[in-house]
Formats: sequence, structure tokens, C-alpha cells
Amino acid sequence: MTRHSVSFSGGKDSTAMLLRMLELNMPVDQILFFDTGWEFPQLLEHVDKVERYIGREITRLKYKQSFDHMLSEHIVNARNGEKKTGYGWARPNSRWCTRLKLNMLKQKAQGCLEYIGIAADEAGRIESSAELQRPNARYPLVDWGWTEADCLACCYEKGFDWSGLYHHFKRVSCFCCPLQRESELRALYLYYPKLWKRLEVMDARTRGTFKEDRSIESFRLQFEWEQLQITFNF
Repeated sequence: MTRHSVSFSGGKDSTAMLLRMLELNMPVDQILFFDTGWEFPQLLEHVDKVERYIGREITRLKYKQSFDHMLSEHIVNARNGEKKTGYGWARPNSRWCTRLKLNMLKQKAQGCLEYIGIAADEAGRIESSAELQRPNARYPLVDWGWTEADCLACCYEKGFDWSGLYHHFKRVSCFCCPLQRESELRALYLYYPKLWKRLEVMDARTRGTFKEDRSIESFRLQFEWEQLQITFNF
């Protein structure tokens, strides 16, 4: 008998997908959430809130080592035989953190039909990724024609607001993602100072810079200067 597994990131798309699947009485045998340890606290609160709302268990997965360890302490063998400490910050062509997350989700969903929350206006991601073209993967939001805006509206209507995270960020999973836009980093600095401080500590411990050409320290100095300009109107 085929089992049905929902990959639940806790963001607007997977939340809307899960809620609608249950409303339609679609089969759901397990709901999998991968906890990197880098999620916004508000997102973790949202996962708990969804679990209470649907009255179903959401299985929380974690990697065998913390992602902080993998970032800056894990011994990595480079192709030339050189050993490096930690994978370092993710890059567009080297998203080790995403790879570890997806591999564990695939492992736990092995033998199941796996439902993944990619919105209809991001369907191009499926066509361009061999990883997403697996025969056991299903994309209900694409089938329904639900866009990212539709998903967010659905969640807001049902009372899920992530304590305002989507007012500042396009994606609300890992607060420390180096692939986020500068405007999102600015929002992190301005509105989430504890997380910003943690990001500074992480960057100081990690080889390389946060972005390929900039450190977190350089962003902090920029944002501080911007606030001085606003404060003193110069």
C-alpha cells in the first residue's frame, strides 16, 4: 500500500499545501519537518501552531551533527586532498546545507509519494532541477494553480502570520542564509538583533566570508551608517 509523505518546511507554500490537502481529505501518512537549528524562532512557533491546528503529529528531523558544526568544524576533504575545517557558507553552486536537508527528507520518505510545496508561479524550478523531477514527487500547488500570493493569503485567512516574518522576508526558514537579499539582511539587523548577533558570531568562526565578497561585519558597518544618516538627516 502506497504511503503519502508531506515535506513541510513551515513556510507559506508548504503550509497552504498541507492545510488544503487535509481539507480535501487527501491521504497524509506522515508530515516531515527538518530542523536545521537555524530557523527563525517564529517559524518554529508556527510549526507548533500548525500541529495544534490540524491535530496531527509533525515529525521533526535533525541531522546527526548540528549544522553549526558542519558549517565551521566538520573536516572536509577537498578534491586536491587538502583538508578544510567546515563546509563554510553556502554558495549558489554549493548549497551543502540544502543537500543534507533534502537527502534526509528523501530517506524518510523512501517508498512514499512525496508532496512538495512549490507554488505554481515557481514551477520552473521543477523543470530545471533533476532533484525535483523524481517519479515519486508530487506538486499539488502546481496542479491547483496556486501562486505564492495565493498561499500566503490562504495562511493569513486561517490565522497563520509567522509573527510578521513575511513583512520583511521572502523566505522564512534559515535566518542566516547567505543567499538572501541585502534588504533582508537589513531587516534582520534592524528588527531581529539577537539573531543578527548570532550571525556575527557564526561568521567570525567560519572560514571565508558570509558572501563571496563581503563579511557580516561590512554589512553591519553599512547598516549602522545608514541609521546615522536617518537619525541626523545627512
